[in-house]
Amino acid sequence: MSEALDASLRLMRAQAALVRRFDARLSGLHGVSLADFTLLLRLSQAPGGRMRRVDLAETLGLTASGVTRGLAPLERIGLVSREPDARDARVAYASLTGTGRELLREMLTTAEETAAELFAAPGWSTQDITGLASLLSRLGGTGLF
Repeated sequence: MSEALDASLRLMRAQAALVRRFDARLSGLHGVSLADFTLLLRLSQAPGGRMRRVDLAETLGLTASGVTRGLAPLERIGLVSREPDARDARVAYASLTGTGRELLREMLTTAEETAAELFAAPGWSTQDITGLASLLSRLGGTGLF
């Protein structure tokens, strides 16, 4: 097996383990998945806390229908609302609600705590974490910054 394939498989297994860990914490404490959290986080970073659904899909690396499926349960529980465009009826915005903002603040605390546990010293230095983030960016990974 090539080193590139081995590294790729290790990265995929690590990603699956991270998703499981974040999913367990976020769903256990807040009733949402990591995918929900990521969607809400991206909305919160948009001007006015709202984005066109097609732009949200592009930002998240999903299809438009994937975003629609992800938004539906969040709309039902009042974290996101659907807003039509006043000038173009074909365009719909996803907008973070006040309840969504409040829950997102709580979820950010949980996500920060989970990440801190994962990268706790002595196993990881600040330099290790920064280096990993840089390497992941070279593969197309994006974070908050």
